[in-house]
Amino acid sequence: MPNLLWGRSSFSIDLSTEMVYIVIVMIVLIIFLMCIFVSLGVGVLAAMSDIKTMTIPNAYSAYMGVSFAVAYSAVTFSGAESVFSSLGSHLLSAGLMFLFTFALFGLGMIGAADSKFGTVCALWFSAKDLPVYIFYMAVMGGVLGIASLVLQRRKPFAEPAEGSWVAQVQGGASKVPYGVAISFGMGIAFMILGYFSPSVLSSFLPATGEA
Repeated sequence: MPNLLWGRSSFSIDLSTEMVYIVIVMIVLIIFLMCIFVSLGVGVLAAMSDIKTMTIPNAYSAYMGVSFAVAYSAVTFSGAESVFSSLGSHLLSAGLMFLFTFALFGLGMIGAADSKFGTVCALWFSAKDLPVYIFYMAVMGGVLGIASLVLQRRKPFAEPAEGSWVAQVQGGASKVPYGVAISFGMGIAFMILGYFSPSVLSSFLPATGEA
């Protein structure tokens, strides 16, 4: 009889522990997804701000950095190591992106806020995946550049909002809202690299089984 009671008690403890780990992993997964959506939302806000005022508030760069830091910490805690690469690789991406955007800033192609925002967004990608982000950012940048030329020559809008991208370009300025290109590149890279794919989302589950 004592052995039977001990067996039931042991089973209850094991079941309770398993449930705790399942809850923890689900919380981590929710945090990860929330950080992804926050980053995408901030990207949209940055793009809209750049179109309306040709500026990107520093707060958006801060939000993006915090979102990545929280997501990376949560994923590391869960043991789902396949979601991100090493922290060094992500920091290297940010460093390379800073050098790239700083060069563009020096050439007068983008603003300082664009450089900061693009650098922080690069944290989400490993050095191996960074080219995907840069490629789609550059593609959208080219599209916006062509759009700027069209706006400058044809001036299709009679009364654009003062200080907006359209108003400045139609007024003769050669400007591109690169916040749009940065956010577009980040969003497309998220999808291509599979941050929403079943394989990435299921990578959180083995941590529960191993526990």
